[in-house]
Amino acid sequence: MFTGIIESVGKVKSMQPTGGDIRLTVESNDLDFSDVKLGDSIASNGICLTVVELGNNHYSVDVSRETIARTALEALKAGHTVNLEKAMLPTTRFGGHIVAGHVDGVGVVSKIQQDARSIYIEIEIPQELAHYTATKGSITVDGISLTTNLVRDNIVSLNIIPHTAQVTNIAKHWLVGNKVNIEVDIVARYLERLLNKSQSGGMNAANPQSQITEAFLADNGFMK
Repeated sequence: MFTGIIESVGKVKSMQPTGGDIRLTVESNDLDFSDVKLGDSIASNGICLTVVELGNNHYSVDVSRETIARTALEALKAGHTVNLEKAMLPTTRFGGHIVAGHVDGVGVVSKIQQDARSIYIEIEIPQELAHYTATKGSITVDGISLTTNLVRDNIVSLNIIPHTAQVTNIAKHWLVGNKVNIEVDIVARYLERLLNKSQSGGMNAANPQSQITEAFLADNGFMK
């Protein structure tokens, strides 16, 4: 589990094909590796990956074909920057939102422009993910917990403050046309599941029909 608050920007050291998969090695002189061990998870551009090799300033992970197919990882090359976050601890300050590190789809940066001191960005996300987003809601882009300005159809607009641009790979790597990893708010997915169960009457006798309805969510501020 992660929070979407980036701890370090690493650099891809190598992308080595291995039996149809990829062995990805990332180096960082800023990430604290002192508490990282084999088998731990590190979110790399928002993808939860398991450490299989570890050095003083780098780690390696194996990336399956399933992950390659569902993320923008294959577009990475040696020298590219990636956002890094270690798995959160129970004592970690929860600065972002609940991030699973399970990428839902790939978006495309469609617009970038300066907006006073911040950067205004529009991202086209897959149509099937659009209904999980909301104006002033949370979305994870390349592992970064961000608040949406506005959602129009499947276009999400964001304003990136200078601090966020500096401590992530946004300023150096995001260009119009670039692909980015998208993870929607996990709460939206569970709400959809509850609504579908309620509307279909799909609960069994041992588990009574849910009282979560669209009216309930609207009354309690979850819907507008």
